Amino acid sequence: MAKHKFRELRRSYGFDEVAIVPGDITINPDQTNIDFKVEDFTFSTPILASAMDAVTDVNMAILLSKRGGLGVLNLEGVQTRYDNPQEVLAEIARASDAEVTTLLQKVYSAPIKEKLIGERIQAIKKGGAVCAVSVTPANTKRFAPITAEAKADIFVVQSTVTTAKHISKSYRGLIFPELHKSIPMPVIVGNCVSYSACLEIMRTGISAVLVGVGPGAACTTRQVLGVGVPQVTATMDCTAARDEYQRESGRYVPIITDGGFRNGGDLCKAFVAGADAVMIGSIFAQAKEAPGLGYHWGMSHPHPALPRGTRIKVGTTGTLEQILFGPTSVTDGSQNLVGALRTALGVCGARNIREMHKVEVVIAPAITTEGKSWQMSQASP
Repeated sequence: MAKHKFRELRRSYGFDEVAIVPGDITINPDQTNIDFKVEDFTFSTPILASAMDAVTDVNMAILLSKRGGLGVLNLEGVQTRYDNPQEVLAEIARASDAEVTTLLQKVYSAPIKEKLIGERIQAIKKGGAVCAVSVTPANTKRFAPITAEAKADIFVVQSTVTTAKHISKSYRGLIFPELHKSIPMPVIVGNCVSYSACLEIMRTGISAVLVGVGPGAACTTRQVLGVGVPQVTATMDCTAARDEYQRESGRYVPIITDGGFRNGGDLCKAFVAGADAVMIGSIFAQAKEAPGLGYHWGMSHPHPALPRGTRIKVGTTGTLEQILFGPTSVTDGSQNLVGALRTALGVCGARNIREMHKVEVVIAPAITTEGKSWQMSQASP
């Protein structure tokens, strides 16, 4: 009788399923160093704002840069399709739930105006900010020279899933080593969730990797395509690739965990899992200065007949300053993210992010509800 071989499933973990173990010593939070580096750029706040139209516009990019972080402008969104992006954003915010998906498909079918790419970059630079911009792989060759001419600082190539090897009709597809040599700025590439894909991307010479497929609050990838890996496991697998690449090359390539964050606890867990920085969408969409006017939506998938993410109402909870540094006006952990990170480093005895990578993390499915019966009952409608 033939013996059958069965595929085995590997267990993976998201933020709610793990907890951080405090250290044997503690450090004052204000004595911790949370700097994040991408080649010659150093950021005192290791937090990036997602390249999403409800999160980052010219104004938000400037404001976040002045606070030590980095906003990434989507060069394929309303900012480069329309001369009057504020009017388009307001129309999206006003649309009913029944009509918003059709409206988003229509809004993002308008052609990209190349002159607006340079104008938006120059506006960010004039504001005294570090300028990071994001494009999809399909448009990288076309837009890279324009961004270089406009003096952007950091170039992000981002799609739902990005790999170092891609099969297409093009005889010569996007080749990352050639891209890195052709533009005088760091190149960040994403998104990926596996050890092997991350390692291959790093071997192309890029400057940092974005990790995360489908975890975002407004992303529909997991529902529509069924694709993704929970963020703690994805981050750990990709940081293992980072460490292996450093052993073989001597070069350290930062990992940026992108998506799925609801509060400071999630953010701290990402750093313990091995992240060097995080990219946040929905929490920043709640800022008073956010261009989404209390709404947030995704649009990373280019297919014209599939939903481009879903619009969600996130509300407006406070200023960007409150979200990053407090004082907090809410109790759900979505404000004073930098304070939460520094405090977590302190109670774990980690002086910097690299030491935070060595902190123990345990499987703890009940950590968010353990002993919280009063909080849970009062939060119920």
